[in-house]
Amino acid sequence: MTKKTYINGVGCISTQKTFDTVFLEEAVYNQNETVLSIVPPVYKDYISPAMIRRMAKGVKNGIVASALAMKDANVENVDAIITGTGLGCIEDSEKFLKNILDNNEEFLTPTSFIQSTHNTVGAQIALSLQCKGYNFTYVNGAVSFESALLDAKMQIEENEANSILVGGVDENGEYTLSLFKLAGRIKKENDLPSEVLNANSSGVIYGEGASFFVLENERNANTYAEILDVEIVNTLEENEVESALISFLKTNNLKISDLDAVVFGFDGNSDSDSYYRNLSENAFAKTPQLYYKHLSGAFDTASAFALWMASKVIKTQEIPEIIKVNSVEKPAYNTILLYNQVNGKNHSFTLLSK
Repeated sequence: MTKKTYINGVGCISTQKTFDTVFLEEAVYNQNETVLSIVPPVYKDYISPAMIRRMAKGVKNGIVASALAMKDANVENVDAIITGTGLGCIEDSEKFLKNILDNNEEFLTPTSFIQSTHNTVGAQIALSLQCKGYNFTYVNGAVSFESALLDAKMQIEENEANSILVGGVDENGEYTLSLFKLAGRIKKENDLPSEVLNANSSGVIYGEGASFFVLENERNANTYAEILDVEIVNTLEENEVESALISFLKTNNLKISDLDAVVFGFDGNSDSDSYYRNLSENAFAKTPQLYYKHLSGAFDTASAFALWMASKVIKTQEIPEIIKVNSVEKPAYNTILLYNQVNGKNHSFTLLSK
């Protein structure tokens, strides 16, 4: 009998106030900046001040988000820690490379090199928990987080683990952002204010964040939702997405009409938002539609923020106005589909149910 996968705890540090709040009641839609920064928690409540000084942003946020998720799930430890990250600890990578250049490749301290690897976040969380279990980091572009989720789900199904901490973490690095701006990945200042839903320029509003989840094989009083299925598809043409989604739902004995809501990864990039718009205007016209990158910013693991949001919707049975794409409503929100892609690549479908 394959075990089911339940989300029993969530923790989210993002460009909104997503801790010490109920659910996005303090969210702000910032249309005047091209890069959003996280709203920082009080780190010293979670990490000793001596450690904080040496920690990169992403590591600190990952530790706090994972601590929040574990507290929420009421667990002291987990069997495995699986992290997804697109750029890893990019700030420390930048520091190290800058040191190489500034010091003519001499007299280098290895600290920022050691802390610049992608798996630093997972390692630091394991150290703080003294968790010696399976610890893996996926670096896979826009499906980094889904790769971690898929791994966790398979482990729970096959009884390899009973409780797993899964998260998606990315941080902003100044130099990397300047390169993204040069490459046109980030919107230009004169494209502001920008509407994420009615994209009329290319590029995105960039963000950062850390969202963690405690997944377990048994439901309890605090369970948010069950993860029914996760699928990753590398490339799809715009006209193939709908049938791919329909067959994904069919595998789970569902039709589009069975969905109580769908979460789209609209990111305001006019080059690829048509993937969502086609679905939004046609196949899903009668389904409540939600979006999130106007709040979280766009980054490789922004979809972890979407999972946090969808889990909250199922648990609270409420949809804040600020995340609605359309005005369709349902009496209850029990089954939610998440669909994300970036520039027409790395499509992911995630299915949640009460």
